[in-house]
Amino acid sequence: MIRFENVGLRYGMGPEILQDLTFQIEPQSFQFLTGPSGAGKTSLIRLLFMSLRPTRGLIKVFNRDLSVIEKQELPKLRRKIGVVFQDFRLLDHLTTYENVALPLRVVGKNESDYRSDVIDLLKWVGLGDRMHVLPPVLSGGEKQRAAIARALITRPEVLLADEPTGNVDPPLARRLLRLFIELNKLGTSVVIATHDIALLEQVDARRMVLAEGRLSIFD
Repeated sequence: MIRFENVGLRYGMGPEILQDLTFQIEPQSFQFLTGPSGAGKTSLIRLLFMSLRPTRGLIKVFNRDLSVIEKQELPKLRRKIGVVFQDFRLLDHLTTYENVALPLRVVGKNESDYRSDVIDLLKWVGLGDRMHVLPPVLSGGEKQRAAIARALITRPEVLLADEPTGNVDPPLARRLLRLFIELNKLGTSVVIATHDIALLEQVDARRMVLAEGRLSIFD
């Protein structure tokens, strides 16, 4: 689904922060992306989401070479990928329900076609009683779950989650991890960027470890 070959990334004229990354994200796979703070996990997530271009190397997403793809084609490809950012990126003037439904509204779906799906998903992540409140009223953990629901509502082929349990307590972290596992069982490839060792130990999954700009993979 996603393939990197000898990918490097630098910002401006600085040194490469990612070097010679070669790996694949297979269909229906589950993997953790880990490494120390500052190792480049968020930058790699952005490369996977196509919001960054590599300095060098080949990236193919759904068999499309990003070096030759037209810019206007990128949004269509991105709609196949759900992403949960560390800073949530919820819109404060929209309710929880409206934030989660936004990706469907953007592509022109009628509310009558998706309303029950949004409500069911909010209940699934434990926000059934918070769907009509605005983000400033939500706790950090509630915002995290709303961001996860928004990433899932389009039923993406790949889900990228950048520190998805960083703002929640351990019981909720385990609950969210079970949600990701169930999503993976339904066919979505999952990439979770985390430095939470306790989370890593709960699932026998592939580990992609970033250190000093280089990637090691442990299946």
